[in-house]
Amino acid sequence: MGALPVFRWRLAPDGYATRRQLRARGLRPGGQDVAAQLERPRRRRGPLVAYLYRVEDAKPVRPMTPAKWAALAKANTARRTCPECGRDAGYVIPTSLGMCGTCAYADESAA
Repeated sequence: MGALPVFRWRLAPDGYATRRQLRARGLRPGGQDVAAQLERPRRRRGPLVAYLYRVEDAKPVRPMTPAKWAALAKANTARRTCPECGRDAGYVIPTSLGMCGTCAYADESAA
């Protein structure tokens, strides 16, 4: 494989898209190799790089099956359940705390 074409940030020609841009159109790369890259220069570090794929070679996004929806719901429920008190916190529990806010700051509220 030869060298990839490199384009400056926001100057890529039509027909190329990033993964996020493909997803917004309901597409996915579909196994194709990276076709080009964008580079955004930065002052004191290396450039930011975004990989581009050809839109005409992209495939449609696979639809979610009922089993995938169920697995996603189960995973999200696990992320909201506090391991200390076992209640649904109503939000995703931060990994920095490892428990809901009520359990994490119980000592401060008791004082």
